[in-house]
Amino acid sequence: MLGWFDMKVWDATHDEQKAQGWTALVVDTNGKGKRDAYTEPGEPLDPKKDMRLAGGFYGVAPNPSDGSIWGSSVGFPGAILRVVPGANPSMALTEVYQPPLDDPKAKVHGYSPRGMDIDHNGVVWASLASGHFASFDRRKCKGPLNGPNATGKQCPEGWTLYPFPGPQFRDVKEPGSAEASYYSWVDQYDTFGLGKNIPIATGNASDALFALVNGKFMTLRVPYPMGFYAKGLDGRIDDPKAGWKGRGLWSTYATRTPFHLEGGKGMTSKVVHIQLRPDPLAH
Repeated sequence: MLGWFDMKVWDATHDEQKAQGWTALVVDTNGKGKRDAYTEPGEPLDPKKDMRLAGGFYGVAPNPSDGSIWGSSVGFPGAILRVVPGANPSMALTEVYQPPLDDPKAKVHGYSPRGMDIDHNGVVWASLASGHFASFDRRKCKGPLNGPNATGKQCPEGWTLYPFPGPQFRDVKEPGSAEASYYSWVDQYDTFGLGKNIPIATGNASDALFALVNGKFMTLRVPYPMGFYAKGLDGRIDDPKAGWKGRGLWSTYATRTPFHLEGGKGMTSKVVHIQLRPDPLAH
């Protein structure tokens, strides 16, 4: 299910029951365009009913272009979910899109989204456990997005997978990487200096953040102390008139075992501020 807390209602009423709500994640598998009676997870598909999904959102983000809510659902093969709250959120419908795990037309196969974010164009970006940075663009879908076949595999053409930097596991032949990225974030407002809508993933096996610029990765390494392990990141513009000095990325050493950082026992978690000079000698 998807839950929410409406701050406008809370500010007006201070009634927590009125301010909160939830909706089941129901896919329109009977193709009627509205939410009907549905099968529960584990029950066989009924052509006369819709289908409720098991699981929920891991990462979540609103689409700035149309107000829909997107989230990642972990597991194997995992999925990206889209919910349109509408005027009556309790009757909202969900769309589900699985990464191209076994599609014969896909050039690269991937699975298991973790953290995700979305850009201003409605393109979803997610770190995959298969060692890929994945984008999903719903505008590329060619087939119907509801009905009995819309259970996850209906839009392989919407996915693009970029193998993360670093080696693959020794005996794995599929393209990918042993990189275990945990989360991803989109710099919608150019807070770092690489441009708007630049997606960035955490490099959890690389002491780094990975920015994808024009289809190529830029590695933002934290050299000291070794052991940088980011669970998330954000950007901030402190002074729009100060050039590169007035903007930057913020992240943390978010590991539960800071004593494994360079320096050992007694080391504590860190806050990291990363700034991008336009050239190495920029003042």
